[in-house]
Amino acid sequence: MPTVSLSRLQGRITGLARFGALPGGGVTRPCWSPPHEEARAWLLAEMKAAGLTTWVDPAGNVFGATGVEALSAAAPAVLTGSHIDTVPEGGILDGALGVLAGLECLHVVTGTRAAHRRPLVVAAWSDEEGRYGSLFGSRAFCGALDVPRIPEMASVDGERLVDAMARAGFDAARAPEARAPAGAVDAYVELHIEQGPRLEEAGVPIGVVDAIVGVRRSRMVFHGQADHAGTTPMERRRDAFLGAAEYALRAREHVVTRGSGRSVTNVGVVRVHPGASNIVPGRAELVHEMRDPDPAVLERLALECEELAERVARERGLRAEVRRLSVTVPAPCSPRVQAAVAGAAESLGLAWQRLYSAAGHDAQNLAAITDAGMIFIPSKGGRSHRTDEASDWEAIERGANVLLRSLLALAA
Repeated sequence: MPTVSLSRLQGRITGLARFGALPGGGVTRPCWSPPHEEARAWLLAEMKAAGLTTWVDPAGNVFGATGVEALSAAAPAVLTGSHIDTVPEGGILDGALGVLAGLECLHVVTGTRAAHRRPLVVAAWSDEEGRYGSLFGSRAFCGALDVPRIPEMASVDGERLVDAMARAGFDAARAPEARAPAGAVDAYVELHIEQGPRLEEAGVPIGVVDAIVGVRRSRMVFHGQADHAGTTPMERRRDAFLGAAEYALRAREHVVTRGSGRSVTNVGVVRVHPGASNIVPGRAELVHEMRDPDPAVLERLALECEELAERVARERGLRAEVRRLSVTVPAPCSPRVQAAVAGAAESLGLAWQRLYSAAGHDAQNLAAITDAGMIFIPSKGGRSHRTDEASDWEAIERGANVLLRSLLALAA
């Protein structure tokens, strides 16, 4: 049975980390940015050097394949992959590991002529991190884009998706053309760092993912009245920031006490206007995110938090405006893919455990069109979405070999 080359994989991981690298470690590489487009060109060159056929679809997804020049229902393929975009001040493994380990697996297959009946394809999905639209590339590939919203999709700082894509040489209006032909994907399996502490704390090297959480993001805007911060009596102020702050605290308490026990929530963006120390804020907005693996729980919490925003605004003499930004649906992973991953781990003498993914991934979109699943490896200290994100090289090698055997089993 062939095995991956850790030195080659390590070289590619450190090579990709150069694009958008930050002083002292970590990387900032948002989709469509100049560092991302440089990384895309580098990745295509690496795929070609590995003997793969390559192409880029209208949504910016990058593909490298063995045995085919395009996806087709006539020859359903087994896919792997992840993403190469990052969060601001992120780590070098989130997403990148799945793409580069997938590339390494296909490099090994082409080099050793390992038997596989179905074509193998590695993908780098665009904008997984959701700067403009959550899981944008895999949504387009799976036919799940909200097409009428494309012209208005924008980052939290206001940059429009259509402008960012145009700068990178893409036409956002053509993104729906990235939809895969029906029946063209036989299975999908994605390798990823866990991004949490469960595997490391349990001392288990491989996680077999059985479900992926859904994510809801909404922009909550509180409208009040801008006034002089010195001369306006306190009892007459309609301070929009205080409404936003109260909502953030009460929404957190609501999700913790009324959620499923696995529900989590975060407010990671807060803006006030006019934004001066001597002016009472007339408008305040925040981006509220919630996650849960149960779609019914997630929908209930979303509705209850929207009602909470209205209630807080009324109590403070404000007006609340709720704008839903993105919705990803929780997804169960395929028993077939789970069995392939578990079998691969056992064949290598590796312990494994089932667990759900507390982060969203492209695999949940693929689950709507094919058998999809994920492999997790431990994250040091459970750290992710930060510059010191890391996994041991031995853990990376184990995960890549489990991925290789899973792909060959699914493609056989």
